[in-house]
Amino acid sequence: MSRPKQEEYTSFFSNYINLTTGNNYSELIKNHDEIICDFWTKIPFEKWMYSYADHKWSIKQLFQHVIDTERILAFRALSIARKEPHPLMSFNENEYAKNGDAKNRDPLSMINEFRFLRKSTNHLYDSFNNKEKILTGKVVDKIISVSALGFIIIGHSLHHINVCKKHYGV
Repeated sequence: MSRPKQEEYTSFFSNYINLTTGNNYSELIKNHDEIICDFWTKIPFEKWMYSYADHKWSIKQLFQHVIDTERILAFRALSIARKEPHPLMSFNENEYAKNGDAKNRDPLSMINEFRFLRKSTNHLYDSFNNKEKILTGKVVDKIISVSALGFIIIGHSLHHINVCKKHYGV
């Protein structure tokens, strides 16, 4: 699986993909996985409920969003790899955050969940053969490839780590 071409995803995802380094999913994991997983372990306990402004997510909510989004994007990759004939649904991240119960979750439990999820996503991508990796499907009415979704998953995590550093001071 090589870096996705621009026709494999919409411009909305360019920022995420551009945050990644590596020419294939294995290189992404080598370059980013440890950084992505370890970042969350360094957040002081007292900061998890912090929000930098009214109506902005707390760090817990932001992290739950990262977890939820990885699950959804991995499901999309699996669906496309298995040649799902129907367009996949979009999701409303704000509704997920509102309806998720991140504020009552233990940060350590979330960190452990995320580590298992990252491993699961990595195993999923290891299971895809070369033909599956280049398949494209639709989310609503937009084309996206299995390859692009792998890069987006990693880039999305990197994006939110950058948000945490810039706005949350962690």
